[in-house]
Amino acid sequence: MGFFRILLFPLLFVSCDAFFGMDFFSDKKEIVIKELKKELIPLSKTVFNVIDLKTKDENKVDLTGQDFIIVSVREKGSDGRFYAVDKDGTVWWSGPVTSGALEFRSPSGVFSIIQKKRYHMSNENPDESGINNMDYMMKFTYNGHALHKGSVNWMSNGCIHIDPKDVPVIYNWSNFKTKILITRHTYMPFAKEDLEKIYAKSKKLFGR
Repeated sequence: MGFFRILLFPLLFVSCDAFFGMDFFSDKKEIVIKELKKELIPLSKTVFNVIDLKTKDENKVDLTGQDFIIVSVREKGSDGRFYAVDKDGTVWWSGPVTSGALEFRSPSGVFSIIQKKRYHMSNENPDESGINNMDYMMKFTYNGHALHKGSVNWMSNGCIHIDPKDVPVIYNWSNFKTKILITRHTYMPFAKEDLEKIYAKSKKLFGR
């Protein structure tokens, strides 16, 4: 039944800002917003436009026939979710995420997994308790950005936090050929049909 739990999550068909409200991102003190270098725009389920924000150069990326994970970050106008897409173009798993706070914004673009570690403690922000705080790590930049196990109740220092119930599945499925895409645009319009089919199947099987 765990396979279908993603579709019972109440955020499935609403954007994160609509659910949490603008207060989730507001802060009374002035925050310096980290400047982004690239923008990634989904054009279809497997085709994306990557824009260099400095040069304005555009590059179309087609991931048809490839496994990839796309993260629509937890920011206004985005979904606050990850989507796992397999080689046949099916969105087969999705769940909530949190991403970098405004001063630690997660980078946008297309990345490769460069390191995987089942157990890991952050070098930059170690937990005082001594307990690992980056388990199921899938690192995708040499600056330390990674997808990993973490709370989806607060923003991060730049990494993508995936819910503890979802991250083992994604970790075990991914490999060094799996692309990681980070966008500040919604991906739900391309994923909705697949997720609705799985949701309908889960209702039929489990009567809920």
